[in-house]
This record gives sequence, structure tokens and C-alpha cells, in this order.
Amino acid sequence: MNFEQIIACIILIIQSIGVFFYIRDMVRGTTKPNRITWFIWALAPLITTWIAVKAGSGLSILPVFLAGFNPVLVLIASFIIKKGYWEITKLDVVCGILAGISLLLWLLTQSFWVSILFAILSDGLAAVPTLIKSWKFPETETSSAYLGGAVANVLGLIIIKEWTFPIYSFGVYNILINLLILCFIHRKKILFWYTR
Repeated sequence: MNFEQIIACIILIIQSIGVFFYIRDMVRGTTKPNRITWFIWALAPLITTWIAVKAGSGLSILPVFLAGFNPVLVLIASFIIKKGYWEITKLDVVCGILAGISLLLWLLTQSFWVSILFAILSDGLAAVPTLIKSWKFPETETSSAYLGGAVANVLGLIIIKEWTFPIYSFGVYNILINLLILCFIHRKKILFWYTR
């Protein structure tokens, strides 16, 4: 095994552990994912993976692929587990529609650069309901999936061979959005330690 393959295995393990604990907490009833967010989070990274592979990405795209595959697992679990999802609000629907429009525009563009920008916009709009829920009801989220996503994407950046925007941008975005959600989930603890 070469260095890139070892990092890819570590990424796979980290992401798998994160999603395992997230689904475990869904079963316990403590974590309730927003289905609109997780649907777009599944779709956008999987399409991004396809575009990045066409742009020349190697194993460094694995964290982005897993950022799409793991939400598929969470979505499936949300339909199997009773009370394993968050009730959808009007804001969720609006964000979902805007994310869908961004995703459609993304698919219609011919430029890797523009496509990735629309993918990031779509994913970011899809994250809004979960960001709001994480801020207002942090107890309904599990940190493991977001921490695993951030760490896996940092590792993915380490093994990038060609630093072009279509290859690295979604990984950088994933790190930032995962860290933001983690900050929202743990804001009370962060503020407590900051004010000590």
C-alpha cells in the first residue's frame, strides 16, 4: 500500500465510525436529521465526485464521495427508524427548493469551476435548516458525523496531487461547514470555556 491508499483507508474508517454513531443516536432517539438537508447532502457530493473524477481527481475525492454516500445511509435510516427524523418546516422547504435550483443550474453548466461553485451553493443552502436546528436544538445532533467529515476532508486535502479549484474546493467547503455545525452544536460549551 502506498501513502495515498493508507490515507484513503483511514478516511473510510473515520467516516464510517462517524456515520455509525450518528445512526446509533437516531436509534436511541437523541439525533433527528433534517431529511431535506441530508437529501441534498447526498446528491451534491455524489455529483461533485463524478465531476472531480472527470477533472482528474484520484483517491483524494474519497471524502467528498463519502460526504454523499453517508447521507444516503442516514436518509435510509430516517425512514426505517420511528422518530428518526426532524419535522420539516416551511424554511426547510424553501432552502430545499433553492438548493434544488442551484443543483439544477450546476448540472446545466459546462464548466467544472462553475459546476463546483453551484454544488457548494446547493450544499450550503441545504445546510441552513441543519445549522438553525443545531443552534436552537443542539441536543438533536450528534457530533461524530461532522467531526469525522471535517477530519476526513483534511486528510483528503493531504493526498491531492493536482491543486485545481474543481478538485480541492468542495473538500475545503466540507471542512468549513462541518466545523461550523460542530461549533453550533457545542456553542454553549465553547462559550463556557471562553468566559472562564
